[in-house]
Amino acid sequence: MSIGGVLSEAWSVYQRFLGRFFMTALIVFVALDLLSALADRAAGDNAGANVFWFLLGALISVVGYFWVQAALVETVNDVRDGRADRTIGETYSAVRPRLAAATIAGLLAAIGIGIGLVFLIVPGLYLLTIWSMLIPVIVIERRSAGEAFTRSREIVRGNGWSMFGLVIVTFLSVAVISAVIRALFLPLPGFLDVWLGSVVAHSLTVPFAAAALTTAYFHLATKKPAEPASAAPLAAP
Repeated sequence: MSIGGVLSEAWSVYQRFLGRFFMTALIVFVALDLLSALADRAAGDNAGANVFWFLLGALISVVGYFWVQAALVETVNDVRDGRADRTIGETYSAVRPRLAAATIAGLLAAIGIGIGLVFLIVPGLYLLTIWSMLIPVIVIERRSAGEAFTRSREIVRGNGWSMFGLVIVTFLSVAVISAVIRALFLPLPGFLDVWLGSVVAHSLTVPFAAAALTTAYFHLATKKPAEPASAAPLAAP
């Protein structure tokens, strides 16, 4: 797998359907980032209130984030033939049955990767690489959360360094561009600065990350056809 080839193809799809990607992300991040901004503003000396806002925000954000991720993956899958066959509403409806699996897998992966990065950086980066295909596998192959870990590792096997490079380049690019976008909103009053800066940054950058990873999935998965979901192993690595 060529990192440059995947990024070039992802960028081409992203540019052509920028409006669709932006609106797909926007309708969720408007609410998620508003909640985050309100929680930040509500934080004060009351420990109980802070805990309440934190837990509420975390719960809604996690579910919303993986729903938009799933919708973006499905959007890439939809437009790869050069046209959009579904409306944005139909896309979200199509991935709703996969939301629980995407959320569970995403949470487990985040915990595992986070522990690996905190204590020993190399294991965290290794897990980040082999689990990078989780959401595409869940959405496109309709795997369960448990099956997705095994299938993601299977897809990445043999292309670990290329996948690692793609993940790092994509995430660093997204981080830098997000920081630049957020800086443009700094002159606004505090609340609007946090909310609008986050909304625009997320709505522009998260779709490209999804496009890059989904494009990589198609490059790799075609070489490693999936077994029927019922026959796939259920245990995570």
